[in-house]
Amino acid sequence: MDKIDVIVIGAGAAGLMSALSVGNRGRKVLVLDHSNKVGKKILMSGGGRCNFTNYDIQPENYISQNPHFCKSALSRYTQWDFIALVEKHGIAYHEKKLGQLFCDNKSKDILNMLLDECNQAKATIRDHCGVEKITKTEQGFKVKTNQGDFSCESLVIATGGLSIPKMGATGFGYELAKQFGLEVLATQAALVPFTLNDRMKVDFSALSGTSVDAIVTCNGQSFRENILFTHRGLSGPAILQISSYWNQGDTITIDLMPDCNVVELLNTNSKKQLNTVLNEIFSKKLANTLCELWFERLAFKALAEVSKQSKEQIAKQLTSWQFKPNGTEGYRTAEVTRGGIDTDEVSSKTFESKKVKGLYFVGEVLDVSAHLGGYNFQWAWSSGFAAGQFA
Repeated sequence: MDKIDVIVIGAGAAGLMSALSVGNRGRKVLVLDHSNKVGKKILMSGGGRCNFTNYDIQPENYISQNPHFCKSALSRYTQWDFIALVEKHGIAYHEKKLGQLFCDNKSKDILNMLLDECNQAKATIRDHCGVEKITKTEQGFKVKTNQGDFSCESLVIATGGLSIPKMGATGFGYELAKQFGLEVLATQAALVPFTLNDRMKVDFSALSGTSVDAIVTCNGQSFRENILFTHRGLSGPAILQISSYWNQGDTITIDLMPDCNVVELLNTNSKKQLNTVLNEIFSKKLANTLCELWFERLAFKALAEVSKQSKEQIAKQLTSWQFKPNGTEGYRTAEVTRGGIDTDEVSSKTFESKKVKGLYFVGEVLDVSAHLGGYNFQWAWSSGFAAGQFA
C-alpha cells in the first residue's frame, strides 16, 4: 500500500488547486479522478473559453445557508491572486462584460496552467481511478480504488455537485459526508434554464432563439441581462441567475422594457398602432407574438383611440409579465448545484471537518454556490487553496 501525505479526490478546479497548494508546501500529494479526462468542466466552461474569475468578487455574489462562510477563503486567495497566476503563465485574457474574465484562446490554457503547477508541486494525478471505499484509520485514511489501495494522513474531497452528469458528476462527496456523520442540505439544480408548461410552450414556440434585454425578479432578487426563448422554455443569463433563487411553485416577474416609461411612450406615439410601436422596440417576431398573445384586441388600433386604463394595462403586462415556470431543465444542463454539505460542519479557515480530523471538503460539494460570471470558479480556487494550506 502506497503511503501519501494527502489524497485529493476529484481533479476539477477545486481539486487541482488543492493539490498544487498542498504540493507547494512539500507534502506528497496524489489526486484521484474516476473520469477518463481531468478538468472536463473547465474545458467546457465559458463556451470553451473558461470564465475563470471576475474583477468584482463580493460575498454578496455567493449563496449559502451561512452567507458569511465564504468570506475568509475569498479574502485569503483573491481574484487578483488567480489573475497573477494566469499572467505568470502568459495566458491572454479579456473582460467580456460585468467584470467577467475569459481566455482569449481556449479553456485548455487554464487547465494546462493548473496541470503545470501541479507538476511543479510534484503532485501525482491518476485518472480512470474509481474510489470504492474509504475508511478512517489511526494514522488517517485508507482509500480503496480500482487501481489499488492507498493510505494518507489527510483527505480532500473535491468531487463537485450533481450538475452535468455526462461530465462525470456524481453524489459521491455527499455520500461520503453522510458516511462520516456530516449534515448534507437538500440540493437542487441552479444556474439552469426554466421549462414552461405545454400551453406556454405552444404560445412562445415561434420565438425559439429570440433574446431580449430584460429584468427578471423572484423572491426579492433581480437580474438584468438577456433572456432567451428556447423550444423548452426560457434561458439566457438573467434566467440562469434567477434560477438560483427560485423554488418550485414560485412566480417569476419579467420586465421586457426596463428603460422605458411605457405609458409615456404610447402617449407620444398616439398616431401609431401598438403593433408598430412594439416592432420599433423588439424584433418583428417578438413584437408580433406579444401582440397576438396579449394585445390582440388593441394591436392594430391607433393609440389615440386606446383608453388610459388600457395603456396602463399594456404597460403592466410588458413590465411585470408574471408566470410560474413548469420546472427547470435539471442537473442535465445546470451549471452548478445549490445546497450540499452544511458549512456548519466545516471550518471556514481550514475547510477541515469539525467531526473528522484530517477530512477536508472544498468547492461545489459544500453548500456554497454563486452567480454566473466567474464566481463559482473563484470559489473553487479560493477554497482549494485555503484547504491546501492546512491538509
